[in-house]
Amino acid sequence: MDFLFQTDTWIAFATLCALEIVLGIDNIIFISILTGKLPQEQQRKARQLGLTLALVMRILLLFSISWIMQLTTPFFTLLGNDLSGRDLILFLGGLFLIYKSVKEIHSKVESADNPAASVRKLTYATVISQIIAVDLVFSLDSVITAVGMVDRIEIMIAAVVVSVVCMMLLAKPISDFVGKHPAIKVLALAFLIMIGTALVAEGLDFHIPKGYIYSSMAFAVCVEMINIRLNTRKQPG
Repeated sequence: MDFLFQTDTWIAFATLCALEIVLGIDNIIFISILTGKLPQEQQRKARQLGLTLALVMRILLLFSISWIMQLTTPFFTLLGNDLSGRDLILFLGGLFLIYKSVKEIHSKVESADNPAASVRKLTYATVISQIIAVDLVFSLDSVITAVGMVDRIEIMIAAVVVSVVCMMLLAKPISDFVGKHPAIKVLALAFLIMIGTALVAEGLDFHIPKGYIYSSMAFAVCVEMINIRLNTRKQPG
């Protein structure tokens, strides 16, 4: 247990926690948008179950580090690219994110053109199955990040638990905010398309620095927050 008293351990833990929380925000946005399709009384339960499954997947994957490392070993070549199991999961997961986000944007535009149309509610089982699929993609990315940064599984598990607890605390405020502001929901869906595109590129061994994606997201959110603030002031008291 001597490693607990080393400064490097706590620096690595804090850094990994921060990265895991940032990666988890994408997971929260997707879960929030999906659970918004459920009846109000089921949304909280679905969010908590989705994030609990994300935690379980991350811990199970951390205990399967040898298998995770094998996933990065190329096992066939396509169009000159060596593809591994990780590449395929990221590629298919990215396509899934792009498909779901584009479909949600299309549904929102259709409902705007026809306000009388009722919003289609998904079944609880359908929402949970889609959450499980996207949890797998984000969990794999999260675990590979952890394995690449830290060499002790105790630190990895502690950082993952802390990050998921933070995600659970943030899930409802983020979900409520996204549901209250339609423009934010469209912006969030556009971000998910960007993230899906980055995952597809990553699966094809073309790395897009996440800093570019998150900095553009932060800028767009700041602009939209200013816009919301201005619109609130214009509304009659």
